[in-house]
Amino acid sequence: MDYKIDPKKVSITEIREKEKFLQLLALHFPNVEAASTEVINLEAILNLPKGTEHFLSDIHGEYETFKHFLSNGSGAVRRRMDILFKNRLSKEEVDNLATLIYYPEEKLEIVEQEVKDLKDWYTSKILQLVEVARFVSTKYTRSKVRKSLPKGFSYIIDELLNVNENVGNKEDYFKAIIEAIIETGRACDIIIAFGKLIQRLVIDRLHIVGDIYDRGPFAEKIMDELCNYHSVDIQWGNHDMVWMGAAAGIPAYVAVVLRISARYDNLDTIEDGYGINLRPLQSFAHQFYGDDPCSLFKPKAGIDKLTRRQLESVMKIHKAISIIQFKLEGQIIKRNPDYKMEDRLLLDKMHLAKGTILLGGKTYPLLDTNFPTVDPENPYKLTSEEEALMQKLVKSFRRSEKLQKHIGFLYSKGSMYLTYNNNLLLHGAIPMTKEGKLMELDVDGKMYSGKELIDQFDLIARRAYFQEGDRIIKDRDSMWYLWCGPESPLFGKKKMATFERYFLGDKETHKEEYNPYYEFRDEEAVMEMILKNFGLDPKTGHIINGHVPVKVKKGEKPVKAGGKLIVIDGGMARAYQKVTGTAGYTLIYNSYGLVLVAHQPFQSKQNSIQNNDDVISFSSILEPDLKRRKIKDTDIGKKLTQQIVDLKLLLAAFYQGIIKEVH
Repeated sequence: MDYKIDPKKVSITEIREKEKFLQLLALHFPNVEAASTEVINLEAILNLPKGTEHFLSDIHGEYETFKHFLSNGSGAVRRRMDILFKNRLSKEEVDNLATLIYYPEEKLEIVEQEVKDLKDWYTSKILQLVEVARFVSTKYTRSKVRKSLPKGFSYIIDELLNVNENVGNKEDYFKAIIEAIIETGRACDIIIAFGKLIQRLVIDRLHIVGDIYDRGPFAEKIMDELCNYHSVDIQWGNHDMVWMGAAAGIPAYVAVVLRISARYDNLDTIEDGYGINLRPLQSFAHQFYGDDPCSLFKPKAGIDKLTRRQLESVMKIHKAISIIQFKLEGQIIKRNPDYKMEDRLLLDKMHLAKGTILLGGKTYPLLDTNFPTVDPENPYKLTSEEEALMQKLVKSFRRSEKLQKHIGFLYSKGSMYLTYNNNLLLHGAIPMTKEGKLMELDVDGKMYSGKELIDQFDLIARRAYFQEGDRIIKDRDSMWYLWCGPESPLFGKKKMATFERYFLGDKETHKEEYNPYYEFRDEEAVMEMILKNFGLDPKTGHIINGHVPVKVKKGEKPVKAGGKLIVIDGGMARAYQKVTGTAGYTLIYNSYGLVLVAHQPFQSKQNSIQNNDDVISFSSILEPDLKRRKIKDTDIGKKLTQQIVDLKLLLAAFYQGIIKEVH
């Protein structure tokens, strides 16, 4: 029904069909005045500009980089300031103001030591911040802006934003507010409040397209930020799924989390971030690998910060938990022949006396033959000591209050994919055949493909965490499959060659074949087929992926298939940057179109504060809209339109006396 309907012309039949619903609606809008006021409000909102969306992916624990992108809106803050202060402030002045907005507390500490006339400086900066806040708030209703104001300063900031200081009657009033702020010693507090308000208003919604966890050092701080963010959704990545599974108490996932944390010298996240006791693992590693140099297990990061003794301890832990992981994963594969992952059963292919392994019909030398806990007769069975260790570790993961809070947030705000404003947000890949068709997989005796298949994986991941019962083992095994299964949409490769990378020198064995999806990412027709499968307009929609870093050094482009696919994993994780040649892509979708932003490597928070250094390399508008998009053109607009229709039906019910008004 068109939301422009005239309530006085609605038929009684239409009202009667929804009468029960309208009675409930009347509890919130009990009379014509209340309902019509809300209609006026909603119709006005529909004609505001579309809010700005911010897309990030593959953060991988890099908290400082993530926080900088969050604070500057991937350049959105600076772009507004360049427009606002064009020909009025120098580049250096705008740089200084931008840093004050991104890092108000830290920048104020420096300023208070360096600036002599603080009163003039405070006055100047508060006035500039008021201008910026006004400018970025124009896309919103006053009601929405008020709800965003920090509680301690809500009245004062509301006055500063909405009083025209150039009007004679209010000029002295406006000046008096600012003078009083400074005289009462609240200048720094209100500058901090304005900085956070501007950050809040520049971005209307944040999309995280997977992989918050692993590699970098502070994933728990990233999760704290997201838990407090005003509007966010998360599409799970395979590394997020590992942590979700570990929090669910899946032993194989606990082992994977610990192995990756040791591999990147990131065990502090486990111990300090989440309060999980690793002393039992350390004792176990020293008991069984005390005389083993574990030379193949040097961390890929952080070595320069470790003492020799610390490094040796990490290497022993790394090897010990890796062997346990291979055993536990082998048990899952053997329980589930339908996964078709027998090629990942490698412990039983080793001939330790000869120092070789039989792989794909070919014999390779092993780089390490010390496997003290592996029984050649039953290589996938945990020793009694390994069993006891894993029970302790699983219990610690389950009892970590902070981890459970963060993973609960991942479930409440997250999903396998999201369709939003005609974009499909998906971390990895759509399982496909070599012919470019959607691959069918058997899930619980029924064949699924495309959207229906990924919906099933989403359901499995939720059951594995929240439910118990007869099928819990199968669901938790299937959740593990999402980490490294050959047809997992989060993984997208035929195998995960972890064992080979540790123990085999022949790099040919390290290669991981990608799902055919990656061969078809440049095929516009195939991407349109996928968009249509997910219920989106194939002509105007986009697929937004992370997961596989864009190798800019090798000439790879992040925009594929004639603009239908956009890959925004360019290497935010420092471990990738030597390969990618960049520090990541982010995406902005504002009322004027899509803007792809490429970033320089982020040096440090301190460098940004002291040198006003931003990390944007360049931004490019991918598809400028011919006309500015409004809220009525968005998914939220569709919901508001339906609300208007419902309210007009309620008005019709009031006018015709079918529902009585309450005053």
